[in-house]
Amino acid sequence: MFENLNIVVGITGGIAAYKACGIVSYLKQEGANVDVIMTENACQFITPLTLETLSGNKVVVDMFERPDYMEVKHISLAKKADLFLVVPATANIIGKVANGIADDMLSTTIMATRSPVIFAPAMNNGMYENPIVQNNLEKLRSYGYKIIEPSVGHLACGYEAKGKLPKNEEIINFVKVLVKERN
Repeated sequence: MFENLNIVVGITGGIAAYKACGIVSYLKQEGANVDVIMTENACQFITPLTLETLSGNKVVVDMFERPDYMEVKHISLAKKADLFLVVPATANIIGKVANGIADDMLSTTIMATRSPVIFAPAMNNGMYENPIVQNNLEKLRSYGYKIIEPSVGHLACGYEAKGKLPKNEEIINFVKVLVKERN
């Protein structure tokens, strides 16, 4: 199903970042070419080396890193992507994209892509329920971005509430449905 698809996975700085490793691995095993963009905060939870090993591609973090050859990286990744998945999507990246802020590699690449973009929010329930976050999610939906609803479950903060990243299988199934719709 994912053979010959170019999927860009954006990973942000939430505790659920470690779960993205399983998604990247699965997509790669199923034949996708996976490029990963990590925010600097994501690197506090998992390392680029882990994702480079799983994806087989260099992970991009720094927007101003000098490339080995002349290429505007955020534009080339944006054009290359058949699909873009942001997992976990923090309130920060949701707010940036919803309000047109492009100030790091992930947000600039999302702004430049014409491919479908899927956000999988994961955060504390208070943050998720905040009217600003909910408004930003509605804005994203109105612009055509896809949102995978978070699950109810045990959150890192100790609460049982909505805000948990869905299981990897649920995220993969969501991606499969979107891929089928596009074909």
